[in-house]
Amino acid sequence: MYFNYKVWLVNEENKKFFGIGPVLLLKKIEKLGSLNKAAIEMNMSYSKAAILIKNAEKELSAKLLVRQVGGKDGGGSYITEEAKELIKKYDEFYVRSGGAIEKIYNEIFQGK
Repeated sequence: MYFNYKVWLVNEENKKFFGIGPVLLLKKIEKLGSLNKAAIEMNMSYSKAAILIKNAEKELSAKLLVRQVGGKDGGGSYITEEAKELIKKYDEFYVRSGGAIEKIYNEIFQGK
């Protein structure tokens, strides 16, 4: 027996708007240079991916993604410095939360 957990950010109405899904999406956009390619790799529709980013931007009052329209070499997307900082903070929050939860789990279930 072991444990599992999920952590996400919620708004004032307790609605999730940022968690591991948007983090992975932003990381894939950074790697692939495209929201569409990132969505495809995550087996997600482009519209769902765009809505995830738009909702997070709205709740955070921050621009996370810059889209470049077509042209000779096609369009693309890149994440902002705000997005990079948010990813860094979320990753740290996730790891530290896991450590705290593991400590509690061990105390309660393992008697340590």
